[in-house]
Amino acid sequence: MKRARNVPLTLVINLLLVAGLVCMAAPFAWMLSTSFKGTKDIFRYPPQWIPSQPTLGNYTKLFRTVNIARPFANTVITAVSITSLSLLVCSMAGYAFAKFDFPGKNVLFMGVLGTLMVPGQITMIPVFLLLKKLGLLNSYAGLVLPGIASAFGIFFMRQFIVTLPNELLEAARIDGAGEFFTFNRIVLPLCKPALATLGILNFTGSWNNFLWPLIISTDESMYTLPVAVASLAGQYATEYGLQMAGSVIVIMPIVLFFMLAQQWFMEGVAMTGMKG
Repeated sequence: MKRARNVPLTLVINLLLVAGLVCMAAPFAWMLSTSFKGTKDIFRYPPQWIPSQPTLGNYTKLFRTVNIARPFANTVITAVSITSLSLLVCSMAGYAFAKFDFPGKNVLFMGVLGTLMVPGQITMIPVFLLLKKLGLLNSYAGLVLPGIASAFGIFFMRQFIVTLPNELLEAARIDGAGEFFTFNRIVLPLCKPALATLGILNFTGSWNNFLWPLIISTDESMYTLPVAVASLAGQYATEYGLQMAGSVIVIMPIVLFFMLAQQWFMEGVAMTGMKG
């Protein structure tokens, strides 16, 4: 009887999940469809999901209009650098907060968590002025440095590392291992699921970041893909097919990256506890 009662509830939950999936996927499907449409199909009423005359003209024009190789290289360099440095910094800070005792640790950790309540837009002006004084505008350093440490990343790694048994670390120290060796050979290998999850979040956020690259880049040579695609919008008219083609170019690497790493992502989310 209990199992029979659960059938309608399961059906309702599945229907809600399917509805949510459709709502999330529909804009991306429309973007992909529009990227293969000509101007007539784009403004056709009623709208058509499948173009009547599919064309690669938008992609051809995109590669002729924009030197896509430079923004793509800038985006790859920025996203990979931010992700790599962020994983290193956040894992080291998380390890310190999880396994070390030092004066003011709890106060400092609460201060780190407190920064989560500060909108990033508020800190952009002082960070911009600081980088300007350092002469880092329109440079890779200016794009990368503000993103290498995050309160969420430190919190996330701390919550995972705190679940690791202290006996492993104590055994390594008894055997004469230093802290760097313990962190590098014991802690990091055990943190692979958490590192993969945080890496995916950092990489996707860095790849899709629009506002900061727009602010810090003073000329087109340092534009990232989102900024380059946004620049396709004309002053008096917008070629929607061209913009949709550019958006597909921006989003496809992220989709492929997540598909390859989704197992680690789900494992990291499942294994990251909230105790401590």
